[in-house]
Amino acid sequence: MKQFDVNILGCGSALPTLQHNPSCQVVEMCEKVFMVDCGEGSQLQYRKSKLGFGKLNQIFVSHTHGDHCFGLIGLISTLGLLGRTGDLVIHGVPDLELILKPQLDYFCKDMSYKVLTNTFDPKKSEVVYENRSMKVTTIPLEHRVPCAGFLFQEKQADRHLIREKIDFYDVPVKERVNIKQGADFVTNEGKIIPNSQLTRPADTPRSYAYCADTAYKEDIVDIIEGVDLLYHEATFTESDISRAKKTGHSTARQAAMIAKQANAKKLILGHFSSRYTDNTVLLKEAQTVFPNTILANEGLCESL
Repeated sequence: MKQFDVNILGCGSALPTLQHNPSCQVVEMCEKVFMVDCGEGSQLQYRKSKLGFGKLNQIFVSHTHGDHCFGLIGLISTLGLLGRTGDLVIHGVPDLELILKPQLDYFCKDMSYKVLTNTFDPKKSEVVYENRSMKVTTIPLEHRVPCAGFLFQEKQADRHLIREKIDFYDVPVKERVNIKQGADFVTNEGKIIPNSQLTRPADTPRSYAYCADTAYKEDIVDIIEGVDLLYHEATFTESDISRAKKTGHSTARQAAMIAKQANAKKLILGHFSSRYTDNTVLLKEAQTVFPNTILANEGLCESL
């Protein structure tokens, strides 16, 4: 199977701590590298990860709070210093364009590449990026400012040819594409060879959902149904649920409830409040509802 990795570069919340960096992740899939959110210091975390700046393809920004976007202009500038020539596309809410433009005009006038922004409506679930192998869909979230999560999905691949059967029936090369897509084969004598005898099923498509900075929102369950891996913010414990409601965040238990309702296979908790010096209290709370839960941490790489 092709690589599909989620790398955690930062999983803290707004107030800086020595324990965690601000929000940033890198998703490697279908031979491309995508960044999700870019808090302060993300480019340093990226360099530590040894992923390679030249591989970065697109950036997805959930919302315009600083702990999710303060690192953008530094990263953009560094890519220019490194001689990048290919366009960099940044997907975000409309306000992101207002924030970036004056910074780009002042700091990045003569860069060797273009920064393009693709804005989306955070109130709608829509495809914002797509290629032959995968797509990225927005997930409307509920926060103090317009905010969206992102669902990374592989597309269903073609079936696998059974080489010995293809050779045995002398299937012409020009017909193999159709057979991989499910067609039967008709021999020169008119005999129909069922597709099931010529192919094996393709690998099941994998998916990853990123839901950072949101109040408890059951509406997203249908969008992320059956997801292989879910990252959901868990800023607070249930003992601080009033604070969570006031600030537009979730508790660890609420994150676990979303994972359970969505039939997710695995849950990663993140976006930890600085008030908790030991994040295992969040983990234990979530695991009472959804046992297959782990804590995000800088350097964590989850392979799907």
